[in-house]
Amino acid sequence: MGNRLKEKYDKEVVPSLIEKFSYTSVMQAPKVDKIVINMGVGDAVSNAKNLDEAVEELTLIAGQKPVITKAKKSIAGFRLREGMPIGTKVTLRGQRMYDFLDKLVSVSLPRVRDFHGVSKRAFDGRGNYTLGIREQLIFPEIDFDDVNKVRGMDIVIVTTANSDEESKELLTQLGMPFAK
Repeated sequence: MGNRLKEKYDKEVVPSLIEKFSYTSVMQAPKVDKIVINMGVGDAVSNAKNLDEAVEELTLIAGQKPVITKAKKSIAGFRLREGMPIGTKVTLRGQRMYDFLDKLVSVSLPRVRDFHGVSKRAFDGRGNYTLGIREQLIFPEIDFDDVNKVRGMDIVIVTTANSDEESKELLTQLGMPFAK
């Protein structure tokens, strides 16, 4: 089963990008390379069960098993030792990446309350876009009754674009609802 977003990218977005930025080859058109979803679970320090829950939730959201991220260095103020598990992240590519992006744009983001579009300023200058989500409940896979703690996450959309402008155009055409 192909993905409708991938098809839209191949059939509509690429030609439109080529026209807009006058590329000479299809290969120059920027594409979404991968999406990294990162969930910091700072409270895993005091309660390891929180981390398991975050991993489960992220598995549901992403459709594949995330890895556990560990503290790089000890921070006494946070009662943190180097090597302690304090988060979870997952990297999506290919089909799953498009499936996730499709869901994010068409289902999840519209469920954010008081949603006026995502920030236009969250590009990093090299064509990558970071989106902060305040609660995991906007994802339809997450059952409200099973959640005992609202967790946020960062979604980094890595593109092959060389500039923020190209990246923004790419994401806009894929349906990313940027704030007016």
